[in-house]
Amino acid sequence: MADSLKEFTAGCVGGFGGKLLDYPLDTVKVLLQTQHVGKSSADAVVYRNAWHCLTHTVETKGVKGLYKGISSPLLGSIAENGLLFFSYNRCKETLGEVPGGPELSLFQLSLAGAGAGCVVPFVLTPVELVKCRLQVQNAGKSAGFKQYKGPIDVVIQTLKTEGVWNGLYRGNVSTLLREIPGNFCWYGVYEGVCKSMIPEGGTKADLGPSAHLLGGASAGVAYWTAFYPADTVKSYIQTNPNHAGKGFIETFQSIYAREGLKGLYRGWGVTAARAAPAHAAIFAGYEYTMKLLGSHNNDSSFTMHESIRD
Repeated sequence: MADSLKEFTAGCVGGFGGKLLDYPLDTVKVLLQTQHVGKSSADAVVYRNAWHCLTHTVETKGVKGLYKGISSPLLGSIAENGLLFFSYNRCKETLGEVPGGPELSLFQLSLAGAGAGCVVPFVLTPVELVKCRLQVQNAGKSAGFKQYKGPIDVVIQTLKTEGVWNGLYRGNVSTLLREIPGNFCWYGVYEGVCKSMIPEGGTKADLGPSAHLLGGASAGVAYWTAFYPADTVKSYIQTNPNHAGKGFIETFQSIYAREGLKGLYRGWGVTAARAAPAHAAIFAGYEYTMKLLGSHNNDSSFTMHESIRD
């Protein structure tokens, strides 16, 4: 099997595991970010905090309410991480990495991550639009948008009424502004943690699961901390009809004027908490799969590849 296919396959495996862990708290994050959408409705709920959002959703919708719309992001996470890992390695090659040659610097590896972050939004944006609309609809907050039967219906109705770029790719600029700095930090932090844990006289091939799990957990928190407001803006643009046709800057200013920094960072805590185990699973799943597939890169820079990423 060619290394590029191995990288893509291993990324898919990591994305699958990460999304299963990640999704319930991702639902909580989106509901917190968009809780003012449709707030004029008599039955609209304003959540006090992440725990209140979680318990209210379970009480009113059941545990399945936390997994509403998971099919689209699950498939999207598989494709996203496969593409992310593949793109990352191609970017490393562009920056001069060759099998058996010297390792790239930590900054170069981070740049390769940023390069991969330029690619994945074109897969990720439509997936996250479907996910966010179903999550918000499930909470009774989707006033102004059609009621959807499921992920496929979201795609069909969005294409009919809003088109491709202004519909399925609504919020793509926000996604790019999240993914580029996010993946710069994601890969940089992961690589930095792994390098710090290499035993004296050893290589990255000597690292065990604990290093990959710790590195992945740290990378996940770093990814979401890099530019979290971009994700908040994306959620507003994709779910709030009042922001239809508005760009990133206008929406950013609108949220800041109404709610300040608190509004832009609403949901960050629960997002960082869910990112640690989910991204640990992504990296560990990737590394383990690459070893099973026998990549020749196992002794080089992380053998690696989201994410896993709204």
